[in-house]
Amino acid sequence: MVRVMATGVFDLLHPGHVFFLTEARKLGDELVVVVARDQTARRLKHEPYVPEHLRREMVESLKPVDRAVLGSATDIYETVVREKPDIIALGYNQHWNEREVEGECARRGVPAKVVRLGAYPHNDIATRKIVERILERTKSPTQEAR
Repeated sequence: MVRVMATGVFDLLHPGHVFFLTEARKLGDELVVVVARDQTARRLKHEPYVPEHLRREMVESLKPVDRAVLGSATDIYETVVREKPDIIALGYNQHWNEREVEGECARRGVPAKVVRLGAYPHNDIATRKIVERILERTKSPTQEAR
């Protein structure tokens, strides 16, 4: 059995997330998704809109996902060591270096292959862009004049 691991914040679920997880699932027999803790999301991206326990539940409910777990708040590799994936799938915009991740995993006894997945064809549907569009649509004429 080939275990695939994917990671992310998954704050406001959108089609890009579903695409990423669907593509990751195709790499193996089981997909375990690590959902970033709130404090990790704050450090790497922004204040999460949805609390970590609910983000984990939402991700786990997606069809391609076999299990979703909350990541470690202190050491990203702690979950890798616990779950022992054969493959780690990275999204096109995740800042991790594939070779560095493979090296650190191997150093910790988990010789996982790291695969970078391509972008969703409709890349304008990302959390930040969705929020920007919502804010733009909610501006009243008096706010725009200011």
